[in-house]
Amino acid sequence: MLTDRYGRVIKSLRISITKRCNLNCIYCHQEGETCKPEKEISKDTIVRIVSSATGFGVNKVKFSGGEPLMRSDFEEIIAALPALKDISATTNGILLAQRAASLADSGLDRVNVSVPSLNKEHYKTITGSSHAYPMVLGGIDAAIDAGLTPVKLNMVLLKGINDSGIDEAIKFIARYDGNVILQLIELMNFKNNVSRFMVDIDGVEKMLGSRATQVSERSMHRRKKYFIDGVEVELVRPIDNSKFCANCNRLRVTAGGKLKPCLMRNDNLVDINENATPDEIRGLLEKAVMNREPYYKG
Repeated sequence: MLTDRYGRVIKSLRISITKRCNLNCIYCHQEGETCKPEKEISKDTIVRIVSSATGFGVNKVKFSGGEPLMRSDFEEIIAALPALKDISATTNGILLAQRAASLADSGLDRVNVSVPSLNKEHYKTITGSSHAYPMVLGGIDAAIDAGLTPVKLNMVLLKGINDSGIDEAIKFIARYDGNVILQLIELMNFKNNVSRFMVDIDGVEKMLGSRATQVSERSMHRRKKYFIDGVEVELVRPIDNSKFCANCNRLRVTAGGKLKPCLMRNDNLVDINENATPDEIRGLLEKAVMNREPYYKG
């Protein structure tokens, strides 16, 4: 297994397959990548990395971007992967209605859909798009029809914009009979220009706790699940969360084909050449894992 110096075993990969996106969200951290790659990671390189990682026991892959559905060969990438326990993707949902069925047929198991607000004007303020909102809602319906469930609806909380929309989001997912889970996500201020939007996450946690009929906590990452009015709401708190880092079991791959040991750092990347052999990739995976250390330490 791939085990770092802190005893953390790598079980999953998060692969950014493009930096391109069809939205311009004010909170986007671009998977911690600061530079646009000269060339996007190829399908063959992705497959070689995943295949090599499965030899170490990695059994989950999550695809992200940018917007992964900007890749016309996304279905081909998924279909070429070795057998895995779980293959998922995070998408803004704009192109999902047209491709949910083909993605499912290719082997995708489930999706996270970013929906920062169910208020059209707030959605426009956050994403910069005045026309995408109905397309995203159609994408959620198509994902459920295709069996890409549970769909996780990602809502990054922004003070003064969408923090008053939690009730609306809970009511929205209730119509899907358990096929949609709401994830409320603490804002990560990568650009140092959105701090004014940081919410009182402790206050949000107390509010959810006061309304929940049941509360459970995932063993990893200090994520609490609240069951409210028959729906599941998960609170994601990555900031200053030493438990989040202490239990991190994910290795990232950038859109340019570099292994990225930590979302928050870019000074310890490991480059994978397009022509790297499986043996070379295995060695590079081991090197990247040895570069890992918790960003937030207890």
